[in-house]
Amino acid sequence: MGYRRNDEPREMHKINCSDCGQEAEVPFKPDGERPVYCRECHQKHRKRY
Repeated sequence: MGYRRNDEPREMHKINCSDCGQEAEVPFKPDGERPVYCRECHQKHRKRY
């Protein structure tokens, strides 16, 4: 579970990864318009600078 700066637990939201379909949780509410990825797929889609 993620924590905020004041140590309160974050509200986590269940998602299905837009890439692999795996169920995961994210610390934000998806807007339904942009893809949402699990941790592993997010690493693959991150921009490399």
